[in-house]
Amino acid sequence: MKSLVFLAALVSLVSCVPSLSYYTKDIHNTEQWNDSDLSKIQFYISDDILLWRDITNGESVIDNGKIKMIDGREVEEVIIRKGTPGVYIFSPQNKQYAISFDATDDTKYLIFGPSEKVNNRYVLLAKEWGKRYGKVTYGDKLYNTASESAFAYLMVDVSKTKRTKINSEKPSGRKVN
Repeated sequence: MKSLVFLAALVSLVSCVPSLSYYTKDIHNTEQWNDSDLSKIQFYISDDILLWRDITNGESVIDNGKIKMIDGREVEEVIIRKGTPGVYIFSPQNKQYAISFDATDDTKYLIFGPSEKVNNRYVLLAKEWGKRYGKVTYGDKLYNTASESAFAYLMVDVSKTKRTKINSEKPSGRKVN
């Protein structure tokens, strides 16, 4: 009997878990959502993103990140964990989204856009990518991020985005007078 109750609880928990899929250029093109529509979609991040920057003298401020010493340098870092929910803020260019994962500051966002290298999934975009790291703007500051962050994809709950609405009419017919 206990195993039956456990199984029922497990099934109800699993059914509440969102079925996340990659957000792609195809979804963007098919749905053609406007800014208002996009702001209603809950986005998620597929992998951890680590941002860091060296802090110059007189700039030591803790702001939704951590400050720590690395090899005698003071470093501020921001860690956005896999599965963190984010919201659409605006579109800086066609097919690019500014997504904020910060609950209190809309100026802290990252830019995502489609990449042909990974089946047009929306990936983290940087001002520039090098072999080991890239440079991104977060808030009003420039941060470094590991090159692996280029493979952090936007995800969406497919069950909520793929709902089909059917408008159906049933004419009663028409007779000659």
